[in-house]
Amino acid sequence: MKLLKTIRADPSDTFVFDRAAQPGEWAISGALMFAHLDPAGLRGKARAAFRAGFLGIDSLGWSTLARIVEASEEERTAAIELLARRFVERFGAPDLMTARPAAAEEIAFAASLCDHPAGMLIAVSRRQENDVTRESFRTLQANAWSKPSRVFSFEAEDDEAAPAGQIDLAALIDGERR
Repeated sequence: MKLLKTIRADPSDTFVFDRAAQPGEWAISGALMFAHLDPAGLRGKARAAFRAGFLGIDSLGWSTLARIVEASEEERTAAIELLARRFVERFGAPDLMTARPAAAEEIAFAASLCDHPAGMLIAVSRRQENDVTRESFRTLQANAWSKPSRVFSFEAEDDEAAPAGQIDLAALIDGERR
């Protein structure tokens, strides 16, 4: 079976969300966090979480992306138990027996998003439409994140000095020059 885990492709989650999930947490959609809120009233980081966040169930922090991973039955059961405990501790569920079916449903929904190869990344987009929260999910190839692409390159020009008052950036860069 496959489930979702949070991933941090870059440090942006740490300043986009009030609380960023730690990489490698079991993840669920997170829409339940907004069930009793008016999304139109959300601002800033809360709005970012509503619009594009997966919920890490250990920290109850947010992640922009989740990765599909292979999971054992024991890991699925542990994720359900952890989420059920969060429902009791943080959301007012009366006890674990009551919370487990809701937690199992959330984990099952997350698993339903994993009909792709392990390693695939998933992004969520959430919006309010006619008083209903709608979610759409898209996949991203994980290997696209394996190597950052070059944004800038500097080229040294032969036999030309930098004009007066300007710094020759190519001369300041260690390593590969193009």
